[in-house]
Amino acid sequence: MEWETVIGLEVHVQLRTRTKMFCACRTTFGDPPNTNVCPVCLGLPGALPVPNAEAVRLGAAAALALGCTIHETSVFARKNYFYPDLPKGYQISQFDQPLATGGRVTFESPERGRIPAGITRLHLEEDAGKLVHDRFPGRTAVDLNRAGVPLAEIVSEPDLRSPGEARAYLTTLRQILIYAGASECSMEQGSLRVDANISLRRPGEPLLGTKAEVKNLNSFANVERALEAERERQVALLESGERVAQVTLLFSAGTGQVKQLRSKEESHDYRYFPEPDLPPLVLQDEWIGECRDALPELPEARRSRLEMALGIPAYDARVLTSEVPLADYFESVVVAGVEPKTAANWVMGDVIATFNETGGFPVSPPTLAELVGLVRAGTLSHQAAKRVYAELIQSPADAPAAVAERLGLVQVSDQDALATWVDEVLAASADEVARYRAGETKLMGFFVGQVMKRSRGKADPKAVQPVLQEKLKQASRSG
Repeated sequence: MEWETVIGLEVHVQLRTRTKMFCACRTTFGDPPNTNVCPVCLGLPGALPVPNAEAVRLGAAAALALGCTIHETSVFARKNYFYPDLPKGYQISQFDQPLATGGRVTFESPERGRIPAGITRLHLEEDAGKLVHDRFPGRTAVDLNRAGVPLAEIVSEPDLRSPGEARAYLTTLRQILIYAGASECSMEQGSLRVDANISLRRPGEPLLGTKAEVKNLNSFANVERALEAERERQVALLESGERVAQVTLLFSAGTGQVKQLRSKEESHDYRYFPEPDLPPLVLQDEWIGECRDALPELPEARRSRLEMALGIPAYDARVLTSEVPLADYFESVVVAGVEPKTAANWVMGDVIATFNETGGFPVSPPTLAELVGLVRAGTLSHQAAKRVYAELIQSPADAPAAVAERLGLVQVSDQDALATWVDEVLAASADEVARYRAGETKLMGFFVGQVMKRSRGKADPKAVQPVLQEKLKQASRSG
């Protein structure tokens, strides 16, 4: 039987602030446990929250980058539940009057091509603390450094139709948020977490099936794996005549399976009510307009500009704009004088490999432009230039020409030197010379390769071929 998969995602993104949502405690990752806490984020009696203006601004920037409508008035609410990492016994969030609604993310689906996914809402909230299960044998520790860290929760419409689409959507969403400067979106540091809702229905059926939610997925790969596992579980239930229960699940990356955590909560379970210690959040149209004007160039606009203004192929533009520093580096290399497609080839090859390994660019754009200029002038072959680039990573202050000289990679175009290497190759390749004279002209590539080998890569291959042709003609006339 055929089943249609319906997926919606709730993405919790830590906003890029130095202090927490309602107090002045730091949000620094990796500090000793329970050191970034105060009466406000611990929920001690008499402590009053004060909204972080920068968190509101970054939440607005994220909403605008996603095409959402920001509401002039939104309301903070108490979301009540009891858990060891929630010191107040409630979380300050937003419920029926969120910061923003609407919007969409357009992305490349692996099955359906370029499609939009709607954004239901974006609201602001504070994070809970963290349970630590591996610090003390047989016990669970609580670290409240994260309690009160500002989050934007981004809830998608149920527009995704496969685990692969969910992963592609998340990749694009993360890119937009980083470009907008709203978040670092580091899953390793917990600044982006995903809850995935999935249900099944018959193709063409308008009503949604019963959904299950997989909580706290910490990598895009695990989101895809968890959704695959839960889809298989639901298919097995439905095809055996059983019903799918509305439950909350956890995914084990080790086993690749999901397990039930508890029955799925509904909004009434949280007993939402307006936060009595905070007035409504009121934003002026002028302020929202200033946030919109301050948005940087977003990924889709930057891709289009690179394609239109620089003539970069669509695939190249997608790769080059995948990370902000990568796109900035590429454009700096072009400004330094490198032809755009040549710059793209270098950045998508050696440069991106270095960036992935080191997180930076040890070879500056002007230095790379200088190296490319040596290839363009015929001083270095492309392969020799790659060797020089590898050396420059270790000694970035050196000039490419000096490194090429030191490594003995400068191409030789001197006719006497080339003629000597050619004569030696032809003398050692009598059989091949005879075959060439008999009409097997494809052997020219063999001869060029032998000259390059004999010269240890120093011969200019463009200058070698004319010398070879002349020498082979002379051999034919003398034969």
